[in-house]
Amino acid sequence: MTKRADKPITLADVARRAGTSTAVVSYVINNGPRPVAAATRERVLAAAAELRYRPNRIARALRSRTTGVVGLVLADASNPYFGALARHIEQALEKRDRLTLVGNAGYSADRQRHLTERFLAAQVDGLVIVAADGGGDVAAQAEAAGVPAVYVHHGHAGGHGQVVAADNQAAVREAVGHLRRHGHRSLAFLSGPTDEGPVGVRREAWATAVSGDPDAVLLRCDYSRGAADALTRHLIAEGTMPRALITATDEHAIGVLSGAWARGLAVPDRLALISLDGTPESAHTAPALTVTQQPLRAMAEQAVELLFGDISEALAAHAPLVVRRSCGCAASSATHGRMRSTPKPGNAIRM
Repeated sequence: MTKRADKPITLADVARRAGTSTAVVSYVINNGPRPVAAATRERVLAAAAELRYRPNRIARALRSRTTGVVGLVLADASNPYFGALARHIEQALEKRDRLTLVGNAGYSADRQRHLTERFLAAQVDGLVIVAADGGGDVAAQAEAAGVPAVYVHHGHAGGHGQVVAADNQAAVREAVGHLRRHGHRSLAFLSGPTDEGPVGVRREAWATAVSGDPDAVLLRCDYSRGAADALTRHLIAEGTMPRALITATDEHAIGVLSGAWARGLAVPDRLALISLDGTPESAHTAPALTVTQQPLRAMAEQAVELLFGDISEALAAHAPLVVRRSCGCAASSATHGRMRSTPKPGNAIRM
């Protein structure tokens, strides 16, 4: 067994190198509680850099009774949408000098509960939860332990923690209106297997927007590219592929593009498509996806503000329409809500 040859660098080592007291070094490292002269501060920081001093988080936690760590429970870390959201949450916590501890629930309610228990046992300062469908109110677990918790994107209906989400209803209305300006009368919607969480809100908003249209079609498949690809191929083969489609997620939309390409169905000439997520990779599909872009940075920052008590209520953030090629517009990714080409009307394809 190999032993470390070097002892950890301490505040006392830095103080000796800087020619000052350990108290002054502590004030500099911790930004208080007392002010330090600029010249002395620079000398302490230079000494800490030379010695490669790293603050001991465990010792700091014992003194302050906080760990400086926030737990982040993700519904599924492999989904690009949740990956992008996690990055923004981590950045927002970093601004507060908090370390983010990430756990992947893998869409499992049991795993989500287990992660919450583990994070609480680790004495995290707070919990940010991107909930899995069908799970219990894990924010209640945190509340019982005296730990603040907030849901982002998806929470527990009637639960304890507030939910920070985008204005999904307005986003759907904007997507529907845009496709109608292209001349499409019947608009299909591709949802998940169930109507829980934000996807359910999006589906209900679509149903309201197309009420009275007997040809509006609701489609369902799992939240995966493969499932959406297979569904698209099947619909094209039987001649029932809609002419205009709104997908609940980018994973759905990318699968639809794949299936359409495999069957020789041109997008957007024979299928107009809008997705309701707007992950970074949606700009790099072929053709690039028109999306209502979820305001992930704003959602992350608002969640962290709620967690630390800077605000008392979550407000739904606007999800702007980002116009690209898949809807039928000749537009750049920087164009929002404006068409650059003459819309071509169309209904469902019969093949």
